[in-house]
Amino acid sequence: MMHRAHTLALLVMLPLTIGAATPEPFGPLSMSFAEPALLGPPWISIEYPPSPYDASTRDAFLLVHTFHHGTPITAPLTGKAEGIVSGKRRTVSLEFASTSRTGVYSLKRQWGPEGTWVLFITASQGPNDDVTAVVELGGTGQVVAVRVPTARRGSWDIPADVSASERESILRSRLAANGGERPAVAGRQ
Repeated sequence: MMHRAHTLALLVMLPLTIGAATPEPFGPLSMSFAEPALLGPPWISIEYPPSPYDASTRDAFLLVHTFHHGTPITAPLTGKAEGIVSGKRRTVSLEFASTSRTGVYSLKRQWGPEGTWVLFITASQGPNDDVTAVVELGGTGQVVAVRVPTARRGSWDIPADVSASERESILRSRLAANGGERPAVAGRQ
């Protein structure tokens, strides 16, 4: 019985191709090992502050976790730090590093210590199949809010796109919440 349970779990975890010719027990479903098909959107979460005890995350500002239905996955990440510094709009492209864990990436501070900043971090598992975390930084540069915009589709909350105008609105709201721009803090990077 234990052998059957493992076999069933293995079959459930394998990607399926619908409509292909298959052996009789599987009806219209067949196994496809060449190209995994992930059904459903990816998910993203932010860990702050990261553990200083893992050498691969020791100097990170925060960690990004990527998932598919609760399972950590390797997913391409892109990100931008959107800021207002000395009254001028700034954008910094973010670079992420792999860590010792699948689906976990470290982000070091790549934006300056002055100004107001919001991070937009996106994980993708294919064309038009991505999820964005919005990370707002407070007046002293710490993470004060993280959210993943979603839209309701049937009984599911699906990741929603964050348009350029929404990004601008989020940044302006953060600027107001921070009481305007913040000066540089000595000794912080």
